[in-house]
Amino acid sequence: MAGIELDRDGPVAIIRFARPEKLNSLTLAMYRELGEAFAEVRDDDAVAVAVLTGAGERAFCVGADLTESIPALAEGRFDISEWDPAHQKHTTLFKPVIAAVNGLCLGGGFEIMLSTDIRIAADTAEFGLPESGVGVVPAGGTLTRLTRQIPYPWAMQLMLLGDRISAADALRYGLLNDVVPAAELLDTALDRAHRLAARSGTALETIKEAVLRLGDLPQDQAFHVEALYGQKAFTAPDAREGLAAFAERRAPRFPSRG
Repeated sequence: MAGIELDRDGPVAIIRFARPEKLNSLTLAMYRELGEAFAEVRDDDAVAVAVLTGAGERAFCVGADLTESIPALAEGRFDISEWDPAHQKHTTLFKPVIAAVNGLCLGGGFEIMLSTDIRIAADTAEFGLPESGVGVVPAGGTLTRLTRQIPYPWAMQLMLLGDRISAADALRYGLLNDVVPAAELLDTALDRAHRLAARSGTALETIKEAVLRLGDLPQDQAFHVEALYGQKAFTAPDAREGLAAFAERRAPRFPSRG
């Protein structure tokens, strides 16, 4: 049955948009399931990192289903804020999330990608925000996130004109970390995920939480709160183990990794 799939590769959770026959467009149920998948990753201590990708080769995700989700939203049957967990608005998931973009990444799929931390795309991937062409707007986090992540004129061109761009252009704009051959995409993402899983969970989650929390604070206040995050990490068990391992010239066995 089409929906959101969650599999495990050791400490890595693999979340898939699993509706390839419809280019992984999101039904109302899939929006709910995606939010639940992110919550499961957050709450499961055995999971260190998540990889988000799409089933099949044609699409990562092309956004909301135009025959179900969009009409329900347009008719006022529910509030768009109900999709906040899927878009990771107000998130408390501070474990790293890697996007492995394997094809078309449009509309809501693009918006969900913007909520991830590390982004790797196949060289065949395409990106776009077509909303303005049908009289709506990318309000799944993009109106807030995009100009904070890439230069203003590129962000505005993407949102206003709605043109598709290639993976190479998305990399040039600063939307991506890497572009790789399509056949190597998932392996590349999983390799990156397992490298993260070997590092301190306390450190990674503190970094992500601090970056998300400090960005809107005045600088002096941000420096004060940053010091609190730093003190929390420096006095945690992972730091004691990491420093001991460094002194003893061995690989650390971080308590946060069980």
